[in-house]
Amino acid sequence: MRFAYRFSGLLGTVYRRGNLSFTRDGNSLLSPVGNRVSLFDLKNNKCETLPLATRLNIVCVGLSPDGSLAILIDEEGAALLVSLIGKCVIHQFYFHKPVHSVRFSPDGKKFVVTKDNLAYLYHAPGKKREFNAFVLDKTYYGPYDETTCIDWTDDSKCFAVGSKDMSTWVFGAERWENLIYYSLGGHKDVIVACFFEENSLDLYTISQDAALCVWQCDTELDGLKPMPPKEAAKEKKAAEDDEELLEEPKGEEIHGKADPSEQETRNKVKYSRVAKYFFNKEGDFNNLTAAAYHKKTHLLVTGFASGIFHLHELPDFNLIHSLSISDQRIASISINCTGDWIAFGCSGLGQLLVWEWQSESYVLKQQGHFNSMVSLAYSPDGQYIVTGGEDGKVKVWNTSSSFCFVTFTEHNSGVTAVTFTSSGYVVLSASLDGTVRAFDLHRYRNFRTFTSPRPSQFSCLAVDSSGEIVAAGSQDSFEIFIWSMQSGRLLDVLAGHEGPISCLSFNPMKCVLASASWDKTVKLWDMLDSWRTKETLIMNSDVLVVAFRPDGKELAVAALNGQITFWDHENAVQTGSIEGRHDLQMGRKELDKITAKQAAKGKSFTTLCYSADGQSILAGGLSKFVCIYNVKEQILMKKFEISCNYSLDAMEEYLDRRKMTEFGSMALIDEGGGGEEGVAIPLPGVKRGDMSYRHFKPEIRVTCVRFCPTGRSWAATTTEGLLLYSLDSGLIFDPFELDIDVTPSNIHKTLNQKEYTRAIVMAFKLNEKKLIQEVIEAVPSSEVHVVCSSLPDLYVEKLLEFLASSFETSCHLEFYLIWAQKLLMLHGPKLKTRSVKLLPVIQFLQKSIQRHFEDVSKLCEWNIYNIKYALAISQQRGMKRPAEETPGDEEELDSDSDYLMQEDHKDTLSS
Repeated sequence: MRFAYRFSGLLGTVYRRGNLSFTRDGNSLLSPVGNRVSLFDLKNNKCETLPLATRLNIVCVGLSPDGSLAILIDEEGAALLVSLIGKCVIHQFYFHKPVHSVRFSPDGKKFVVTKDNLAYLYHAPGKKREFNAFVLDKTYYGPYDETTCIDWTDDSKCFAVGSKDMSTWVFGAERWENLIYYSLGGHKDVIVACFFEENSLDLYTISQDAALCVWQCDTELDGLKPMPPKEAAKEKKAAEDDEELLEEPKGEEIHGKADPSEQETRNKVKYSRVAKYFFNKEGDFNNLTAAAYHKKTHLLVTGFASGIFHLHELPDFNLIHSLSISDQRIASISINCTGDWIAFGCSGLGQLLVWEWQSESYVLKQQGHFNSMVSLAYSPDGQYIVTGGEDGKVKVWNTSSSFCFVTFTEHNSGVTAVTFTSSGYVVLSASLDGTVRAFDLHRYRNFRTFTSPRPSQFSCLAVDSSGEIVAAGSQDSFEIFIWSMQSGRLLDVLAGHEGPISCLSFNPMKCVLASASWDKTVKLWDMLDSWRTKETLIMNSDVLVVAFRPDGKELAVAALNGQITFWDHENAVQTGSIEGRHDLQMGRKELDKITAKQAAKGKSFTTLCYSADGQSILAGGLSKFVCIYNVKEQILMKKFEISCNYSLDAMEEYLDRRKMTEFGSMALIDEGGGGEEGVAIPLPGVKRGDMSYRHFKPEIRVTCVRFCPTGRSWAATTTEGLLLYSLDSGLIFDPFELDIDVTPSNIHKTLNQKEYTRAIVMAFKLNEKKLIQEVIEAVPSSEVHVVCSSLPDLYVEKLLEFLASSFETSCHLEFYLIWAQKLLMLHGPKLKTRSVKLLPVIQFLQKSIQRHFEDVSKLCEWNIYNIKYALAISQQRGMKRPAEETPGDEEELDSDSDYLMQEDHKDTLSS
């Protein structure tokens, strides 16, 4: 098995903090998620997480006007310059202090960064290679307190900066004779946003106390006069002389004054306040937290701490509508280029919403688990993932689009375990509220609720391969409850353990249940033999998790002492063990009194999962690493670092001595408790979710790992969210039985001679995907049957795997379906003898065909509906009805294609 897995996506979290940004075309949205960035394609309904990460959580994102570059800045002021085309990091830069906002100029030549009470103007990275991508041009002084927001004029001549000192400053990006700086007051609270009017110096300023000031300028943009060259050169020379004296270059410095003298303001630009409006006229006062303005449509969107947003038309301040989208603070607002879609980010619950205001409908409505995720499970075809969280929600995610399409909220307490039945259309979840619930993915409803005779908190869950027997383990009564899925009745209660049940697992091939407990035993129960204990395996330590190999012949057990042991459960013999405690590589928490090395002695793996072929096992626990072991050799094959986000606790092995004082760690000091977000008053003694500390760093941990049944990917639920790792097949040259005569030119020569079978075998030996695709698509459809029948058995499996991956990208649907059908029909009996080994490949093929089947079915139904609608309209209008045969032929054609898909799907399933 290859271990070329790479990070491919982040699900379960859609927004954390920072500003949202629409791309240039207005169809995609950039959302900061912790220390990563997700790109939501709203037109194609897909989400992609960029394969790069900052060291700490991202607080602001600057997007270039052409949409090719983005600047990502984290909590400490470390910046990454990112290419959104190549999806890679171009340059790294450190601003030395936390940055509040960053904004590119509309012409893309410069960008402004604000930190502390200063604004820095940089030259934007050009199209050519440069030694330093960030060149400082000017430093602007003026505000007395921290800066909060930036806005540019349309021609990039000037920009405005808002501040916490209730003032707004207008600065010239160039040296203008009649505008160097201008200070605007008029507010009684922190400035949240400032916006220039289209092609004008007129300005709108909005403060946190929900007040809007309209400022009119006596000069147009064309009226700005450049400074005479002699004076500009003199000032530039003075700035360069100052730079030589300073350690850190500051560029040209511009010092603004809040109350300039009369002589300084003579013949300069002047502003006058023409109106002041208030948002909360009815007295429903709450803080205004975010705002966005669309200059072409004059649309102002404002968000409040209560989750309400207003739409106003400026400059007359006409209310278009007001709506509540959440009960949490709206942290960020963005409007796309056409002004149709408005994006809202709520950091409290991790919500991301895109609202089409004209039709008053949602384009996107996503929310992750606002508490940590605890468990996950793949559907049998690998198309969906179900997750359960401490917030009591069960969510189902589509792996191809990365979107959550259904959320079940019936549980009243944290969900501890989730699983799919073998059909793939029923999801089961166990919870601490004392219920096990079954959800139907056809009608999206809770159709069964399983309960115990006396209230019990369920900690684990398992369902047998037939989907008929449901088992759940209790952590307070030490019993296992067995229910019938068909009737919903309690069949039996299995007693015998002397400690809380930590994990349950059914044998995939037999009706045998393995139960792990803190009483240092694993019990095997035969479900068909009056629920009696078949075997008891004695361990050296408390057992935390058990897992059966996909063929059911081996059992893996992880215990509290950090060991993973492997058992032949038929004979109750231990076949091997792995000492994995040192592989966990624990980090030291900020408030820990002991070192990470000492703390690791009490740590262990809390989740296990076999790979689809059973040759490897994944293991994770209270650490930032996920380990993958070879079962036969019992050695560590690879360690995956799931996060490099130092905003999480327990990431570093050694504490930074710079953070230690004579009184203890600086983490104990409660910084910024009374900030703009306010302090949530927690319940005394609460240790999860709403912490008793004002400043709380979540600890990095892996709560559950699962391999996809197709073997192409694996997933882990972590503190950061649901992480997906997929096989990276594009970057690896991996030939198979290669010899000296197998070259691309020889393959093309063989293909021209119409020796198709030999050409396919040679292409698979070279194992270049594009070449294999070229050879297979060159085979005429009439020759497919002959080629399939003469193909050696060794290459049938490889061809099936290639077909499954090609279905995801190729438009030649019918052609590849013919290949799949012929291969399965001609080689079906031989493939069946190796069904266990080939199961991941067949499931991968089934997943690809099923997705196309659903898409084509919808398209056919839509076409039939359109034809019927067109006929009905033509009859109503008295138009001459077209020939009788045409609609019938159309319907027949659609139904034939639908039938072909169904038949091929049935063939695949039966094989």
